[in-house]
Amino acid sequence: MPGATTTDLYEVTMAMSYLREGMTAPATFDLFVRRLPADRGFLVAAGIEDVLDHLADLHTTERDLADFAAALGRPPRDVAPLAGLSFTGEVRAVPEGTVVLPGEPLVEVTAPLPEAQLVESFVLNEISYQTSLASKAVRSVLAADGTPVVDFSLRRTHSTRAAFHAARVGRLTGFSATSNVEAAAAWDIPATGTMAHSYIEAFGPEERAFRAFAEAHPGPVTLLVDTYDTAGGVGTAARVLRSLDRPGSAIRIDSGDLAEEAVRARRILDSAGLADVRIVVSGGLDEYAVDELRRRRAPVDVFAVGTKVGVSADAPYLDSAYKLVEYDGRPVMKLSTKKVTAPGRKQVHRSEAGGDLVTLADEEPPGPGRPLLRTLMHEGRRVHPREDLADARRRCAAEVAALDPAARGIHSPEPPSCRFSPRLDALTAKVQQHIEDAYTK
Repeated sequence: MPGATTTDLYEVTMAMSYLREGMTAPATFDLFVRRLPADRGFLVAAGIEDVLDHLADLHTTERDLADFAAALGRPPRDVAPLAGLSFTGEVRAVPEGTVVLPGEPLVEVTAPLPEAQLVESFVLNEISYQTSLASKAVRSVLAADGTPVVDFSLRRTHSTRAAFHAARVGRLTGFSATSNVEAAAAWDIPATGTMAHSYIEAFGPEERAFRAFAEAHPGPVTLLVDTYDTAGGVGTAARVLRSLDRPGSAIRIDSGDLAEEAVRARRILDSAGLADVRIVVSGGLDEYAVDELRRRRAPVDVFAVGTKVGVSADAPYLDSAYKLVEYDGRPVMKLSTKKVTAPGRKQVHRSEAGGDLVTLADEEPPGPGRPLLRTLMHEGRRVHPREDLADARRRCAAEVAALDPAARGIHSPEPPSCRFSPRLDALTAKVQQHIEDAYTK
């Protein structure tokens, strides 16, 4: 797990200045997303558990102090005020797998100002990245409409750590399995895999490769059929599978017009009496490709998605922010053009009728609603043990199912509404007027 130095340098310089000035009163920061990426009707929150782990373990060591001093080009005695710094505050957040919308806090951190500031970069990174991945992955599940989706992203994500996250959030959002052995072991995810084209090429004849593979692996096998000629490969696979009698086996198609190839493969397999042999497709798939295959009624039994989902190719980042909203009991806000923030500690209430209402934390909502932010950490310690991934998966499925169908669309979705309460609007206007009167003249 990364340590205290996993932060931007300006977090360190600010924390040092706060300590020098004695500014250690409680500060509250909101983490929120300003706007949805194109073709997104909602987001799925992820990364919160990793943030809680990091904050619970945070403690500046002598090595951290040496690294801070080196980065600043200053003697070690200058960074001595940071010695032994740990996180002693509170975290309120939506649980992982919760559907979230722009403008509402996903995470609220309250801690002595130097602590809350120093952790900004890590908190933003984990939440923004994993939420981006989860929000892409869930769309593949929606496009598949009940057909299993599996994760093949390890080889092309932007690091092996990123692949680990991709496999986890894939499972959280409804994927059936992953090819990533480390992630499968860590999160109790079913592992899946076939073979590469190199395996076929090494043997030469496809039939020899298929039989060798089957001899090495008892039980169901999945045979890659498009190394040379897809139709011929399917025919060879059918011949081998008929002789093996391996229930649950499959073929995989990785190239060409996948819809046409799947139709042709299904015809060949059915003609060989292999109606139970499944068809797996892969090769540049994401929710758009899966949606097209479904629209074309391709007889696909498993969608293997990889690169485009593992890097959230069409929306690789979120316009997220971690902003101070209260210091020492005083509500604060930012007035920068197009980046105005709302002051004060908050709560998000979700109505069964649809739409979210953001209120002040101590405010009773005007109507029925379910509060989303929960206290997950208090005085630097988790309130509950790390949540089981299966629980987050169930939460995500229920949250997505509760959305209006228009928000779940793959193309041009319509996001649910999110509005501020009259009290929050009034506080925002009051604080803005105070800032303009006091500081901008």
